[in-house]
Amino acid sequence: MGIDAIIALAGMILPPAIDFIKKKFIPQSADTPEATMSSLATSKPEVLPGYLAAVTGYLKAQIEFFNRDVSGTPSTWVVNLRAAIRPFGVIASLVILAGMFVASCHGWSPDPAAKASVDGVRYTCELIASSWFGTRIAVSSST
Repeated sequence: MGIDAIIALAGMILPPAIDFIKKKFIPQSADTPEATMSSLATSKPEVLPGYLAAVTGYLKAQIEFFNRDVSGTPSTWVVNLRAAIRPFGVIASLVILAGMFVASCHGWSPDPAAKASVDGVRYTCELIASSWFGTRIAVSSST
């Protein structure tokens, strides 16, 4: 039972903790396009449209470079399948854990030869489910 609690807590605590550490100790650069636009809007508003066009062109170039090996638009079923993978994994994990709980309530215990495998499946399902819940916890930092 102890390892189960550790896995569940680690899955729930690690994602927001890493997010907090990144926000707290990795400072955001003050030289962002938004900061530059804010400065230009107050000091030289006449150059703001040119700067905005340049930033837009730069972002379009980055998108084109990122998608350089993509030809065409992926099929809708591919997009839907990719979007459904994580929710399906979480639901399947919860169903497996519920099945194990019901089976154990009815007196089932795994064969001693398969106990390590059953424990591995249980730990994996606990980690998948708890990490999904952990990514839903947000820690905001005002830096």
